[in-house]
Amino acid sequence: MKNKLVFATNNAHKLEEVRIVVKDNFEILSLKDIGCDEDIAEPGVTLQENALIKARYVKEKYGYDCFGDDTGLEVEALDGAPGVYSARYAGDGHDAKANMKKLLANMEGVENRKAHFRTVIALILNGKEYIFEGQINGVIISEEKGSAGFGYDPVFMPDGYAETFAELGMDVKNEISHRALAIKALCRFLQGM
Repeated sequence: MKNKLVFATNNAHKLEEVRIVVKDNFEILSLKDIGCDEDIAEPGVTLQENALIKARYVKEKYGYDCFGDDTGLEVEALDGAPGVYSARYAGDGHDAKANMKKLLANMEGVENRKAHFRTVIALILNGKEYIFEGQINGVIISEEKGSAGFGYDPVFMPDGYAETFAELGMDVKNEISHRALAIKALCRFLQGM
């Protein structure tokens, strides 16, 4: 019987990415699967704080072993922005198009295009807390390209590739992404238990 873990998210895209990476090792339950339809607030000022807030909320309220994540796009020329505010960079609406438009406007005329995506995962298992990270470096291109993926994928080109995440498609992204790297670290840990 597979171990069950709750992924503290309502984001169907992130849930699917994680389920693909984890494959048959664990049964990953969503917040919806456990009857949690609350929108868990993320008032932290770091990715790690937000990941822990989500995992602790589920553990305390529902009793499940759980992991929460937070991801940010950190742009060197913007002093790490949008960072922890990536999902609401252009306002509280979590509007990916508006976020990309604001990012591209802020990057206009900027030569240093270096950026990275970083995911932090906080796991609560058997009463202990663990932190895992994944990061992929790349650059912000000057216009949207591609239709796969979500968020900033159409404007982020990972190092070593000539296409954006949105052009590479989910299969490649799920092998190399920041979230995939963090999830793989989580899986290695869980398999060693």
